[in-house]
Amino acid sequence: MIAKTSTAVLAALALTSAASAQAPSAKPWMNPKLSPDERAALLDKKLTLDERIGLLHGPMAIAWGKNKLPEGALGSAGFIPGLARLGIPALQETDASLGIANPGDVRPGDGATALPSGLALAATFDPKLAFEGGAMIGGEARDKGFNVLLAGGANLARDPRNGRNFEYLGEDPWLAGVMAGEAIRGVQSRKVISTLKHFSLNGQETGRTMANSVIEEGAHRESDLLAFQIAAEKGQPGSVMCAYNLVNGDYSCGNPHLLNDVLKRDWGYKGWVMSDWGAVHATDYVLKGLDQQSGEQLDGTTWFGAPLKVAVEKGEVPAARVSDATRRILRSMFAVGLFDDPQVKREIDYAANAKIAGKVARDGIVLLKNEGGLLPLVKNAKTIAVIGGYADQGVLSGGGSSQVVPPGHKGAKIALGGEGMMAAWRSMQFHSAGPIGSTPLAAIRKLGGNGQVRFDDGRYVASAVELAKGADVVVIFANQWMGEGEDAPDLSLPNGQDALIAAVAAANPKTVVVLQTGGPVAMPWLNAVGAVLEAWYAGADGGEAIADVLFGEVDAAGRLPVTFPVSIDQYPRVAAPGRGLGPKERFDVVYSEGSDVGYRRFAATGAKPLFPFGHGLSYTRFAYANLKVAGGDSLTVSFDVTNTGGRVGKDAPQVYLVDRGGKPVQRLIGFERVSLAPGETRRVTLTADPRLLASFDPVAKAWRIAPGDYAVAVGASSADLSLKGAAKVRARSLKP
Repeated sequence: MIAKTSTAVLAALALTSAASAQAPSAKPWMNPKLSPDERAALLDKKLTLDERIGLLHGPMAIAWGKNKLPEGALGSAGFIPGLARLGIPALQETDASLGIANPGDVRPGDGATALPSGLALAATFDPKLAFEGGAMIGGEARDKGFNVLLAGGANLARDPRNGRNFEYLGEDPWLAGVMAGEAIRGVQSRKVISTLKHFSLNGQETGRTMANSVIEEGAHRESDLLAFQIAAEKGQPGSVMCAYNLVNGDYSCGNPHLLNDVLKRDWGYKGWVMSDWGAVHATDYVLKGLDQQSGEQLDGTTWFGAPLKVAVEKGEVPAARVSDATRRILRSMFAVGLFDDPQVKREIDYAANAKIAGKVARDGIVLLKNEGGLLPLVKNAKTIAVIGGYADQGVLSGGGSSQVVPPGHKGAKIALGGEGMMAAWRSMQFHSAGPIGSTPLAAIRKLGGNGQVRFDDGRYVASAVELAKGADVVVIFANQWMGEGEDAPDLSLPNGQDALIAAVAAANPKTVVVLQTGGPVAMPWLNAVGAVLEAWYAGADGGEAIADVLFGEVDAAGRLPVTFPVSIDQYPRVAAPGRGLGPKERFDVVYSEGSDVGYRRFAATGAKPLFPFGHGLSYTRFAYANLKVAGGDSLTVSFDVTNTGGRVGKDAPQVYLVDRGGKPVQRLIGFERVSLAPGETRRVTLTADPRLLASFDPVAKAWRIAPGDYAVAVGASSADLSLKGAAKVRARSLKP
């Protein structure tokens, strides 16, 4: 149903109609039969230098202090004015990692559908769901009038304390790359440009503008860069966003090796590179591969404005380079459809969109422990005690630029306080779904049948323990709020929640812990509780999703996209780099583990995690059999998956490379999501991307596959491998 159309949108439609009505010779770039490259080249020739430069920088589209909302801007993270003379639409850019953000309520009262966190999405191991989620937020953005989403986070989780891990897609390059690529493809299927970010090695929030990420080139190519490369190939994002940090001595947004050599030359990337907000430090970044300065107020100087024009006029920056930058922007606008099918504001079916978020939540919730079959919960239990976690308010979400405010602003918002630039973002936002704003507590009561469900907020241990003692079963919610701009100091649950869980479990061992966290946490109470459910940040339909998994309305289907360590001592950087330094003190973050991120380092060191990558229990059972491995230019692996239990369930069998020419390795080379009825068997066949078998040679600038025997293993996690086989692979050299 079409809602009232804004004046700006009507003007844009009129502009497009007028352009279409003109003779093709007047505006030949409007011929849809031409390629995006041809159309961009034709249009770019018509631009003056001032018009080109106007496309290469833009402000935050938020009014604060002396800054007014730019004319024509909807109100969002960023805005690049269009050019009416040539029919170029404005770029209306919004933060959208997990849904359409509304920073500072710049669009009063405008809410949006929240997807579950990136880790929840990755935990589904389901690329189809990634596409659906991307298409949902892309469609919602389009219906709100936006045409650029600052989405597509693909940074690997190298440190479990990273404040933005919840936005990203785990620790493995293949999983993260595939899922990010499909999410981007979903966004752009709605004719809205998506970014791919934050390029690269944006591995921590502590001192993020002063952190110098140090890594060997081959290791970088085999880990974080591979995740970005896979995502770029599969998603074809219109833009890549560079990061705040330095990489091997150069700022990401002024890093010629990353931007010119790797992204544009080696990968042949045709879109444009935009900066992160406040990440530009000089005009010569344009020579180093940056195409557009974003959020220029935060830089203090509009480097890509007047200073760039002066540099071009002096011959310090070739005019051809400026033209290259604008062509890249225009090309993406043509490729995604911004010229041919401009967005029109429409009413949004938030209920339908919440169902998509709910699908992700239900398939992403991970059952970590289930002693004695405590879960699923028995309906009509005499008494269920629900404790803590603001379960009466909604489900927790992560903070920062990815924060989504629910439609109607339902759900509690609790300020955490603090100082500095990100202080305004430091609030715990709880999402509550449905027309009356349902919550985990309400959803548990709905499914609990005739039993009594009693709630204690968990502020006082004695009160919670008293309630737990008299209950048949306890469900305790524990929260770890994470957000942009800060990292967790350790892996504990804040506000004394570990002590609360221990006391409650001592009073009643039939305790189920529901974790709402931004990543892994330590569990000193693990042996005392009966079950643990990792719900992540569960999004718009999260309360109902958690209850459905608790009561077995759906199978427990999620699998861990990150390793849960016993303690931070199992990671290469126990002391967080940069912690305690001043805001202008530069420091190194040395990635000594190289490409052995997460489970790969655990395999290399022999350390045993609390829960391994890929782990997740089910309410049914699965068995793997009849492995066949074929070699050649790569490995093709096929095997049977059978549901040997008594109910419908979902599994995510994983294939790992475990030996390469006699040298032990561990590397995920394939996975597939399957849903099976009791007794059903399905044959799964996967062919490995050859780069997953290779090493990157930084001297030759090529992927090298050595000839020999390559062994694989199939299993339920990186530490639970039941089938093993091998085949010979031929020597190959692949372009970078």
